[in-house]
Amino acid sequence: MTSSLLFRSALVSSGTRFATRSIYSTSSVALNGTTRVTKKNGKKLEEEEFDHSTPCLSKGIPSDFNSPPLLPGLLQSVKEILGQDSTPTTIQALSLKHVMNTSSAGSGWKEYLLASETGSGKSMAYLLPLLQDLKHTELASSGSPRKTSGRPLNPRALILAPTHELSRQLAVFAKKLSHIIKLRVRCTSRANTQSTTKNNATASKMKTTTDAVFDNANTNIDASVGGGGRASQEVDVLVGTPMKLLELERGKGWNWEQRAHEKALRFESKKTEDSATAQSPPRKFWVDEPEMSLEDVEWVIIDEADILFDPDFEASTSQLLADIAAAKGRPVPLLPVSSVAVNDMRPTPDSPQPISYPFHLLLTSATIPNSLSNYLSIHHPALVRLASPRLHRLPGTLRTEHAKWTGGNKDADIERRIRRVWAEDAITHAKIKLSKIIVFCNKKSKVEQLSAFLDARGVACVSLTGDADARKMGNNHHLDGFLKSNDSSSSASGSRPSKSPVVKAGLSNPAVTPHILVTTSLLSRGLDFSAEIKHVFIVDEPRNMIDFLHRAGRAGRAGESGKVVVFGRAEGRGSGRTQEMRRRVRELT
Repeated sequence: MTSSLLFRSALVSSGTRFATRSIYSTSSVALNGTTRVTKKNGKKLEEEEFDHSTPCLSKGIPSDFNSPPLLPGLLQSVKEILGQDSTPTTIQALSLKHVMNTSSAGSGWKEYLLASETGSGKSMAYLLPLLQDLKHTELASSGSPRKTSGRPLNPRALILAPTHELSRQLAVFAKKLSHIIKLRVRCTSRANTQSTTKNNATASKMKTTTDAVFDNANTNIDASVGGGGRASQEVDVLVGTPMKLLELERGKGWNWEQRAHEKALRFESKKTEDSATAQSPPRKFWVDEPEMSLEDVEWVIIDEADILFDPDFEASTSQLLADIAAAKGRPVPLLPVSSVAVNDMRPTPDSPQPISYPFHLLLTSATIPNSLSNYLSIHHPALVRLASPRLHRLPGTLRTEHAKWTGGNKDADIERRIRRVWAEDAITHAKIKLSKIIVFCNKKSKVEQLSAFLDARGVACVSLTGDADARKMGNNHHLDGFLKSNDSSSSASGSRPSKSPVVKAGLSNPAVTPHILVTTSLLSRGLDFSAEIKHVFIVDEPRNMIDFLHRAGRAGRAGESGKVVVFGRAEGRGSGRTQEMRRRVRELT
């Protein structure tokens, strides 16, 4: 699972025009970019650019939430979350117009892409049509019992996310939206428990015993949502990572052979003087019985689609989609790994045949790399693309600022900048909590080094990387104080949160209560952070502007003000790269 937790940031970007149908809001926005190759210091530099076409007006986009088209109970939930006078964001309005009428009964399976800037409410944009259609289907079939496969879980919709943290947050938000219309939402990313199969099945049915070289880290992945017994558990929406959902569908340990082979390759590549010490004794390992059936799946949502179709996740995502199609009696070819990464392909008469899945497929993302764009053009030409005017732009409420390294200790420069932010808070907002800050680094070693330095200097912080022990607890408590509270208005929905609360005794001391979160790109995707996150520090040069957009987008969400501070050299070696970064950041505003 470790490889699936570390995002591949070097997303390749080379330009080609869309060959598929596109629908835009108040402007026609090309989701693709072009690639310009320039030379700097004698070296080639590949640069992503996003091509925004001339604005053109489009009519008929809803300006408010109404019933119809929304079910009364769903509309009531929206008002509870956003407020009585709330209005949809652009991407939500586009979804209400074009996706809301999608039905699982007799109208054919549809494919959509929802693309808009960070913090624009994409979660609500896809959840509203999903929940509404599931409820309509349930009401239409009332009195007819659902067929069960004999497996505990029989979901009607799957939501795929790249991390367990995002899976949990999405599940909580979906529950808030659906609590009045009474749909069942569950998340696969829960605390470790013993396998239900191991506890309740007979020995012959419980496992297939094999001798394998097995990575110990993989034994600590989250247990399934089963939690006891193999009785069927009705669930409408199941949220999780592709790998976790594959474990439920195929049985925990289904890919032990592949993981054993990968570990063997790591041993072979590791040169040691004593070859005997480089070997690990084989372990007995079982493959649990599957706990989930895919026959009833009507919707698949792929959140952060550019990551889930990136090479790190592509194999598990494509495998899961193919398994759903096969379970529904409509098998599709399983594309080879890296089919998305071949980004210089354009549709030709000899291109692979389009894939038609027997379920509604909806992708969403704040950035669309050209590799993904071309993949969709070739394999999903009927997919409808809905984009907001500010796609591939920074939120309008987010300011950018560039900080100079002094030439001394960079960690000390970061600390001084943190204390400067708090000093400004004390002058400007005397009765408001001090700002909380997310610091993004490129490497785990940098995260650990910086957090240790800040702790020693009396600045309490939370550090998080892909293999942190805190991530194995099955909940998001390791991010308490940073993620948006479940009790407050949901900025993931696109609403404007209420004003920050007045300071409570003992909570405003940054030496005691962590106000700093130091992490990698692991937490840059989809997560809805508290309105107290006013600043994002980018202390390592982003690998590309896609990475920059997602990191910066953790602040300035849902209309709230924010600032992203980019550190770099003002002079000397490396200053040219800093100037280039400044130019590219300006193009995103």
